[in-house]
Amino acid sequence: MRTYDLTPFYRSTVGFDRLFNLLDQASSDGSPGYPPYNIERTGENAYRITVAVSGFAKDELSIVAKENTLTIKGEKVAGENSKSEVLYRGIAARAFERAFQLADFVQVKDASLENGLLHVDLVREIPEAKKPRQIAINAGAKAQVIENSAAQAA
Repeated sequence: MRTYDLTPFYRSTVGFDRLFNLLDQASSDGSPGYPPYNIERTGENAYRITVAVSGFAKDELSIVAKENTLTIKGEKVAGENSKSEVLYRGIAARAFERAFQLADFVQVKDASLENGLLHVDLVREIPEAKKPRQIAINAGAKAQVIENSAAQAA
């Protein structure tokens, strides 16, 4: 497995340090660089993972989001219905699997395939109960003193 240093992105993403820590790298079987991918920040709470999947059709790709893991798989159909004989195969047609660890509250919003690139849009939606809230500070309010006498205690 390959480790990527995402430290340069920390400066421009206040509050998303954990997202970059958990959105680290994908695991694959035997070829860590295939297929190549990008992770982009497209908005304040929006991200996009772009995977280069040229040669794969829409029905040969699958995207599964389970708990905090996003898995992208590509598998070519075994038999090609071609009447020609391939003399040299230089175009990769191997199966792949990439797994991305997502931060808490990050959900898959959309996925699209265009020009050999699979775009997976992510959005971070923090529930209202987990968001920080502003606490008002009262000026000049005195604290009330509660006196406890011995008669009340008995």
